[in-house]
Amino acid sequence: MIRVGVDVGGTFTDIVLERREPGTDPEVTVTKVPSTPHDQSEGVVAGVLQVCRLAGVEPAAINQLFHGTTVATNMVIERDGAHVGMLTTKGFRDILHMARHKRPHNFSLQFDVPWQSKPLVKRRDRLPIAERVMPPTGDIEVPLDEDEVRAAAELLKKRGVEAVAIGFLFSFLNDAHEKRAREIVQEVMPEAYICASSDVVNVIREYERFSSTAMNAYIGPRTALYLRRLETRLKENGIEAIVRIMQSNGGISTIENSAARPIGLLLSGPAGGVMGGRWTGEHCDAANVITIDIGGTSADISVIQDGELRIKNPRDTTVADLPVLAPMIDIDAIGAGGGSIAYVDAGGAFRVGPRSAGAAPGPACYGRGGTEPTVTDAQVALGRLDPERFLGGDLSIDKTLAEEAIRTHIAEPLGLSVTDAALGILKIINNNMALAINANSVAKGIDPRGFSLMGFGGAGPLHVVALGEMIQAKDMISPLQPGITAATGLLVGDLKYEYTQSVLATLDDAADETLASINAIADALTAEATAQLDADGIPPEKRRFTRVMECRYVGQGFELRAAMPEGALTQANKQAVIDAFFDVHKETYGHAFRDQTTEGVTLRVIASAEVDTLRLKELEKGGRANPTDAILYTADTVFDDGVATPTPRYDREKLKADDTVDGPAIITQHNSTTILPPGYVATVLGYGDIRISRT
Repeated sequence: MIRVGVDVGGTFTDIVLERREPGTDPEVTVTKVPSTPHDQSEGVVAGVLQVCRLAGVEPAAINQLFHGTTVATNMVIERDGAHVGMLTTKGFRDILHMARHKRPHNFSLQFDVPWQSKPLVKRRDRLPIAERVMPPTGDIEVPLDEDEVRAAAELLKKRGVEAVAIGFLFSFLNDAHEKRAREIVQEVMPEAYICASSDVVNVIREYERFSSTAMNAYIGPRTALYLRRLETRLKENGIEAIVRIMQSNGGISTIENSAARPIGLLLSGPAGGVMGGRWTGEHCDAANVITIDIGGTSADISVIQDGELRIKNPRDTTVADLPVLAPMIDIDAIGAGGGSIAYVDAGGAFRVGPRSAGAAPGPACYGRGGTEPTVTDAQVALGRLDPERFLGGDLSIDKTLAEEAIRTHIAEPLGLSVTDAALGILKIINNNMALAINANSVAKGIDPRGFSLMGFGGAGPLHVVALGEMIQAKDMISPLQPGITAATGLLVGDLKYEYTQSVLATLDDAADETLASINAIADALTAEATAQLDADGIPPEKRRFTRVMECRYVGQGFELRAAMPEGALTQANKQAVIDAFFDVHKETYGHAFRDQTTEGVTLRVIASAEVDTLRLKELEKGGRANPTDAILYTADTVFDDGVATPTPRYDREKLKADDTVDGPAIITQHNSTTILPPGYVATVLGYGDIRISRT
């Protein structure tokens, strides 16, 4: 069995290959290649072919390929999606414009409203249709005007629309009109990408539902094209493997499902990192972990508590300030990475990021035409990244170019030395990241002093000690392969699908017929999930179905997820759902009103299937202190005191379990570098991960 995980970042594409032969230890091979932003599939295939050469296997021998992608996310951020048209209920074409009447910044006179200034669907392309479904039963008051639907489709076709979103009022109660409208549009526009809200997110709240459907249509055509192109390019290179895609909720899905519901991919890349972080935490006996994935362009932060991922509340699932009702791991991203550009702004302030040099031209030290100083250039100028060891020597870097960029753009304008300017770049970027970590932890009731801070991504271990000190983390962890942790996360996730439908019923006084209706919805969602797992060829014994009721107090604005008991919902066990809601409300907000009425809003069925997980072999026992046979050489390195200090370089591949290394030291490997300042000690754990503690 040969499995490959591929994670595409803004600067590098990371690849991990696992080969298992019966009766032998698994073999793991990793590599990195430059990303190809113009067409990510080029970098993916190049990376897969390269890792096959390193592992000595034929590409045709790959059985499964798992992929985390930023294609969908980049389209939304850059507003580079499809030309979308929309059919909606007459009188409601401006729902996407009005939204919730919320101001992004209450006291600013210069705020931007992105759903108005950069709408996914222009107003002229939002066409009203005569139809009306009425609550609470879903009865049809105004039949669908099929002639209007056909005329609207003809008009959108004439305008060159690539995708059509269909969103009618109260379709979550009765989706007959949406389904019929979709059929008519498909007849008129057979080449268009068409999606109805009842297929994408069949839940209450028209603005969020319409926005999610519009988002799905906006990113759908090009995401589907990318996935098809990837499959084709893989096959052209002899790779016939089953391809699976990482979802925002940490599960993996098929290409077909991902192309139909691409909003599930909006956090595809970062989700793989969190999955890899949780898996690494299990190896390190660390159930409470704050992860920070620092790549070339961004830093993604998440919290794992008691070994469990945090899923965002539906009110917080936004991408580029637009609501998306898709389950997402709670991840915060900021523009901070190795490629973040340092500059002096028009007011004379010293800033770093969020603008990034990316993969092209990259930092100045790459010698590819970049002239502006970046965080990576600062690390090189301070002697923390050695030219001869960068990416194992696969990518050449030039220290003089890094120093020149810092001198020209930062040091001379501010009257600083190059060393002080480089230290300033790192202090600013570290402060930015520490503030973001606190926003994702302290602001949400998490005390970092009881958590390990795990830094990964190519730049994670370069910053993890400084960040751990700033947030007062219990200790710090550098995973076995930091630069490809997100790719390893692709090989440890389960196949997962989520199906939802609104129920809108108070639970405390729910009659038998209400419970029967809820059970019928649950059975229908489970049947839909079963059909998908059948199509995937998952044997029944490997399937798992979890039911969740999203609940709120009657009159409350938003709901929280509450676990449901096994089997049908009955008068005898409905209190378990209510109690579960009270408990999660207490955990989230610090209080629960147990004498108030609870309302079930949305029923969610999560279907999953376990896949083979990545396995590592334990390291040989060492137990040595500062092992000399692992030292490559000693070179001057500048730490926060600004003094050049002779610092040994350790080859991470030569370190054994229970070895310790005292700072100052730099531990190098192909895909990352771990910085160990004075006053810290690194301990090598059983599978090769490194725990860093204060001495």
